[in-house]
Amino acid sequence: MSRVGDSLNVDLAAAVNNLFNIPETMEKFMFPSSRAHDHHESRGVSSIIPVDILDTTKEFIFFMDVPGLSKSEIQVTVEDEKTLVIRSNGKRKRHDGDDEGCKYLRLERRGPQNLLRKFRLPENADVSAITAKCENGVLTVVVGKHPPPKSKSVQVAIA
Repeated sequence: MSRVGDSLNVDLAAAVNNLFNIPETMEKFMFPSSRAHDHHESRGVSSIIPVDILDTTKEFIFFMDVPGLSKSEIQVTVEDEKTLVIRSNGKRKRHDGDDEGCKYLRLERRGPQNLLRKFRLPENADVSAITAKCENGVLTVVVGKHPPPKSKSVQVAIA
């Protein structure tokens, strides 16, 4: 495919990704002043790392591809009690040849050099029950859910 076609595919993928980041986009429009420092902080930071979010009866599970990053290079935190933040300043290591005069002829694999993703957690998310693991280039973050409130029924006497 030509470079123009490749460029269109990348732009289309970015547009689709932005479409499905509606909560993050809406937050930017609804609270522009609170996000001003994030824009400055996140220059050169990739937020186009795809993520899958599974909603089960007991937990929310986030799956994110982080090729070339080790678990020590990734930080998972919760800010403002309901915002899950995943970031990394890690850099993918290139394997240089042992022999002098070795050089790459092509470098196509690109991993995230700086990563920053923020997710607004729903009200029933239990931020005290969050676990994360990184295996085989996939970061899995599990956020527990609070049990649903039990409905109370009160008998009212009719006078």
